[in-house]
Amino acid sequence: MQLIFRVWHKLLKMWWQLTVPMRLRAQGVELGFKVNFYGMPIVRMARNSRIYIGDRTVLCSDSRFTALGVNHPVILGTLYPGAEIIIGSECGISGGSICAAVRVELGNECLIGANVTIADSDFHTIQPIGRRFNSNSQEVGSAPIKIASNVFIGTGSIVLKGVCIGQNSIIGAGTIVVKDVASNVVAAGNPAKVLRSL
Repeated sequence: MQLIFRVWHKLLKMWWQLTVPMRLRAQGVELGFKVNFYGMPIVRMARNSRIYIGDRTVLCSDSRFTALGVNHPVILGTLYPGAEIIIGSECGISGGSICAAVRVELGNECLIGANVTIADSDFHTIQPIGRRFNSNSQEVGSAPIKIASNVFIGTGSIVLKGVCIGQNSIIGAGTIVVKDVASNVVAAGNPAKVLRSL
């Protein structure tokens, strides 16, 4: 039975490596060298926007291929023309959601834990009248997010608009990041607070 399981997993991986890159490239996603996929991510791109995934990055959208499991496939979405999602080389993303109205950038060797959300937009206006229907890019708060290289963001965390996270830092599980986090620190909580230096 274990042999059948291993063979099935190998065949699944081969299938994804053949089909997922073709589908994403057809949607306009730019892929680096040897990007690996476990399952089919969900990708939505606004016209004249950009999504780039760097060399040897791994996107895991299937719970059978990650220890903790994922609530949903990896989701990558650009909301408006000119928006960008840039993912560096050798990153790992498990069931995360990355949404850009302006720009979300991940450096190299970032680890994005299961079910992390990274969004540079409020998605709706703060004005109370017509809030549900008013998602005009001019009236909705948005600001770029930059996550430096070798950052580890723990499962279930949320990174909100305008945030920069410095190199080598760790964001604890379930953290809400609303302000910049320095390099070489551990931060956790709601809102995120620096707990110690690395």
